[in-house]
Amino acid sequence: MRVLCAIAVAMLLSAPAYAQMPNINLMPDVKTKTQEEKDQDAVTDRAYKNSLSKIPDAKGSSDPWGVVRSDAPKAAAHPPAKPKTKTGSSTQPGSSTQRSQ
Repeated sequence: MRVLCAIAVAMLLSAPAYAQMPNINLMPDVKTKTQEEKDQDAVTDRAYKNSLSKIPDAKGSSDPWGVVRSDAPKAAAHPPAKPKTKTGSSTQPGSSTQRSQ
């Protein structure tokens, strides 16, 4: 008896949801083109290809920030290495800083 009640409740709850489902036709009627439409498509395609051939090739750089940037930072990206002292300290020889002991 409980099983029948559970089935009845499930059917009553699913009925409103089923009613809201749209009727969708996944296989619409196939529409064929007429000869005039095919000719018009061919003319349009030829005009498109001709317009593409008239576009000049890009000869310049495509970098929009190229005018703003300078070449100086590229050279400064790798500073020369500092020579190491025999003691391995990072101070330059001849500097006035002393190490505390």
